[in-house]
Amino acid sequence: MQAQAALCFAEAARYLVLSSHVPKFIYYTHLTALSLSLVIGLFVYFKDRRSLTNKILFWSLVPFLLWVFFNVIIWASNRSDLIMFLWSLQIMLEPLTYIGMFYLVYVFVNKHDAPLNAKVIAAIVYTPLILITPTIYSLEGFDLSLCIPIESFYAYYTYVLELLSIIGIATYAIRRFLQEKSADTKREIALLATGVILFLLMWASGNIFGSFTDDWVNSQFGLFGTPIFAAFIGYLVVRYKMFNVKLLGTQVLVGALWMLVVSLLFLRTIETVRIIVSFTAILLLIVGIYLIWSVKREVEQRERIEKLARELESANARLKELDHLKSEFVSLASHQIRGPLTAIKGYASMMTQGDYGVVPENLKEIIQTISNSSNALAVVVQDFLDVSRIEQGKMKYDFSDVDFSTLVSDVAKELTPNVERKHLSLTLDIAPSITVHADAGKVRQVIENLVDNALKYTPKGSILVAVKRTGAGTVQLSVKDTGVGIKPEVLPRLFQKFSRAEDASKANILGTGLGLYVARQLIEAQKGKVWAESDGEGKGSTFFVELPTK
Repeated sequence: MQAQAALCFAEAARYLVLSSHVPKFIYYTHLTALSLSLVIGLFVYFKDRRSLTNKILFWSLVPFLLWVFFNVIIWASNRSDLIMFLWSLQIMLEPLTYIGMFYLVYVFVNKHDAPLNAKVIAAIVYTPLILITPTIYSLEGFDLSLCIPIESFYAYYTYVLELLSIIGIATYAIRRFLQEKSADTKREIALLATGVILFLLMWASGNIFGSFTDDWVNSQFGLFGTPIFAAFIGYLVVRYKMFNVKLLGTQVLVGALWMLVVSLLFLRTIETVRIIVSFTAILLLIVGIYLIWSVKREVEQRERIEKLARELESANARLKELDHLKSEFVSLASHQIRGPLTAIKGYASMMTQGDYGVVPENLKEIIQTISNSSNALAVVVQDFLDVSRIEQGKMKYDFSDVDFSTLVSDVAKELTPNVERKHLSLTLDIAPSITVHADAGKVRQVIENLVDNALKYTPKGSILVAVKRTGAGTVQLSVKDTGVGIKPEVLPRLFQKFSRAEDASKANILGTGLGLYVARQLIEAQKGKVWAESDGEGKGSTFFVELPTK
């Protein structure tokens, strides 16, 4: 025949937690603690499950939630065996929240996980509880008159762990607070540590008070540490964006206030009502101040943002106007400069050809310099005109079928005299008869720019111009030189407007940083792409152009 558990009273609990023997105050304290900790834990965890601090807070509150739930069952149950079993579990669960909160403070302050040796020490310190819980060294009997287990001396080891955890949190937080230089970080450490310590201290005080006085009803005031902890967490979330959560502070505080007010309906004694009303008044004051401050701060921020938005809109409009005026000025100035330049180039060419008689030998070099400089300046003027047209959306393209191979060959032949003057070698490797549908003039301009750049930035050595099909319905032009090369950090911005390599001016003082920008704009407008590669400074470079074939 199976032995039956001793019963404290005749009435059995309904649904494990409901019994007329349980004071209403017990339900009130436990419902408040259970609801708030559940809301905080779940809300924080599911807002950012990858955050280590969020995970630690959630898993630190899980033992507390179980402890509170088991405690309600203990209050409602009349079965000594169930009470003994759950009481033993509480002894094991309680320190886990304390250790977890210490872990939370450490990770929050240091922004990284705790070292392995610290975790091993925590496990070693906690192990004795696991060993003594199933034995008489934890609970040595049961008092039917009070309906509570009789704790042995060794069961108080859990209180030692709790007090050591609180002292450890306080000591560590103070030390890091003094070491920290940032005022905001100091406040964050102080707020989190204070909230955690008050929560744990009130919980521990209630349990210790109950263990030594057997007055377990009044000891439940220790659970009021939960709303305090929630208030600190809520403030940290709102003020410092802790746990990557928004609005949690308002939700927690309003929820706590609602539960406090509703719970008054279930209280009968005026003494308990006075206590709850006092606590509710304090929380209402906190909520009121917090909400007023939040609304005021939000209104000020909105007004500031609206003012900045208006100023930004006005500044943007002014910038657009100035940019338009700049483009028009550049276009006008470039057009005005082109006329005199054309005349200079023409007269220099006529003088070189002897149209004005025989030119003395001492003047030929000077006239050639004038011609070269005017040609270079004409290229610069053309670049400015192109940039102005691109920015104003006025660049026009005349598409037709173009023999790309012939176009590249013609440009290379035209630049051969310049290659010979610099004593460089020019090699052509051009696949024949590759047709593209493009603007011949714009493509020619890009090819001239790339080959001319290779000439300018190659003091000695060779230039290889190659054209080939890529097999992907495109033709690829490559201009490879053995010149000054390009630093890796310069390559990403090489095709930006006014961008030049740091040492480019040593090789070409007339460069503006516009040629490659214009080249990219012209090629991309024709569904192509242009890029550069280089092994580094002094190792030459290769420029590529790809266009779709017809």
